[in-house]
Amino acid sequence: MNIHHLELFYYVARHGGIVPAVRNMPYGIQQPAVSGQIARLEESLGTKLFNRRPFALLPPGVQLFEFIRPFFDEIVHVGDAIRSAHQLRVAAPAIVLHDYLPQILRRVRKHFPAFRLSLHEAARAEAERLLQAGEVDLAVTVIEHKRTDRLRSRALLELPLILLVKDAKHLTRADQLWKRDKIEETLITFRHNDPVCVTFQRGLQQLGVEWFPGIEVNSTRLIECYVGHGYGIGLTVSTPGFKPPRGIRALRLPTFPKVMIGAAWTEKLSLIAHQFLEEVEREATSLRKGRSAWRVAI
Repeated sequence: MNIHHLELFYYVARHGGIVPAVRNMPYGIQQPAVSGQIARLEESLGTKLFNRRPFALLPPGVQLFEFIRPFFDEIVHVGDAIRSAHQLRVAAPAIVLHDYLPQILRRVRKHFPAFRLSLHEAARAEAERLLQAGEVDLAVTVIEHKRTDRLRSRALLELPLILLVKDAKHLTRADQLWKRDKIEETLITFRHNDPVCVTFQRGLQQLGVEWFPGIEVNSTRLIECYVGHGYGIGLTVSTPGFKPPRGIRALRLPTFPKVMIGAAWTEKLSLIAHQFLEEVEREATSLRKGRSAWRVAI
């Protein structure tokens, strides 16, 4: 049997006739050509496969269609799998993309010398949207203990919360704020439902302090920018080796809960995505071992 004839018959049987099959084929072919090649298939088999008008598969046609359908049904998926094996799509905050991914990707290239790379700068909410939409394979972001059923995650590194203040504020410790009757400065941070903000509010509740976000942004860079311009005090996380921009001071929050940075994904990981995850875990282990140096930096 000719494989091309079988492919044409697959589309005819799947779409219920020659005319609808021609409309749905992924390449251009005329109806008479399909009819002629189906006739040759029937001739080679020595039997009629289906009635033309109205369309109906005959028993030999049903038998043949059931035999070839699994193969042709999976062709599209196999193609997607092969293509995805040579591409990597990652979402992460700017500091991760800039400070950590170059060396991680260098190690990935030792195993996969040639692949297409797509990087998306994204805080937690945007990273989750990209994952759910299937636009990225993995995200490095703040993760929560309660996740959606579709989202899988792996914890990597616990990070402390910090406040960012302008040097001109003359604040040297966060507890100077907690002693006030009311904190007048605007809190600049991520959205109110972001794990960073939720964790901070939990720490404030333990102190009996009320202070809610007045400016919500979607990146650490924007927090630093608006703090630098005097719009308020910023809340973010301290990554290993973090150094605040010039003119800004970082205040530690030692009694506050930490947030967990992790890797998140939705679908089964391709080989290259799995290798990337292994390298990210290796980097996180190295950073945990160097935590004492990181504490000095803040």
